Amino acid sequence: MANARVIVKRRKSVRNIRKITRTMQLIATARFQAAFTRAMATKPYTERLAELVADLSNAIGEEAAHPLMRAQRDVKRSAVVVLTSSRGLCGGYNTGVLRAAVGHLDSEVAKGVENDVSMVGKKGISYFRFLRRPMLEQITHIGDAPRFEQVEPIANTLMDRFIKGEISAVYAVYMRFYSAGRQRPTVLQLLPLTNEAGVKETGGKKSTVLYEFSPSAEELLAELLPATVRVRLFQCFIDAAVSEQIGRMVAMKAATEAAAEMITALTRKYNRARQTQITMELLDIVGGANALA
Repeated sequence: MANARVIVKRRKSVRNIRKITRTMQLIATARFQAAFTRAMATKPYTERLAELVADLSNAIGEEAAHPLMRAQRDVKRSAVVVLTSSRGLCGGYNTGVLRAAVGHLDSEVAKGVENDVSMVGKKGISYFRFLRRPMLEQITHIGDAPRFEQVEPIANTLMDRFIKGEISAVYAVYMRFYSAGRQRPTVLQLLPLTNEAGVKETGGKKSTVLYEFSPSAEELLAELLPATVRVRLFQCFIDAAVSEQIGRMVAMKAATEAAAEMITALTRKYNRARQTQITMELLDIVGGANALA
């Protein structure tokens, strides 16, 4: 039978771990509430802007398409922004995103397209270093609450490269947030923008609204298309932040419950060990008394 003192020490250690995981669960829950509020506040704007851009594009036709909407088929290079976390203990969050990223990159290579990877988050950077995969850019300064001014320079750089003809497409690989119980690794095409982008953002609903433009649709597109790319990329960061907190919240809850079960099992084990120890002590006493009789 195990030593009762060893069991007591182990049970104390597990209790300390349970306190830590419980605290991390509460912190993740609070951060999730803040991130969820931001995601719900920005999503309607993102969807409506994408829908408006689709309507404008359909109105002016293909002959006056903006440079951000022109597919450059002769360029065999694309840019991929992968969004991971900088901290662990968030379940399968990073695993799902990185698996989707690697699958997308491999499929692009099979088509003869080279990829410039901009990796966001220390976990993704470490994983790609382990795989010895090249990264054009490593971004670690964006935390749990991404700000628009942090994301805007990334979007501007990607748009400049696309317009100059250095890349033919831009993709974002991230964990898309649908609800508290549903998140899915997603590969989103940011560039070139298509008329179907607004339809996809609004769940497949096509707008039948007729617009009168002032100024012209071309002038409006020149302003709205870059804004659309910036906002959609920012929405990816917001979704990723919410999904990370959900993953951490679920993982810490499971760890807390597992620690509680382990404490219960160790308590039972301690009780049996203590009972055996008391029984042996009583037998020694009885044996000694009988020897003296």
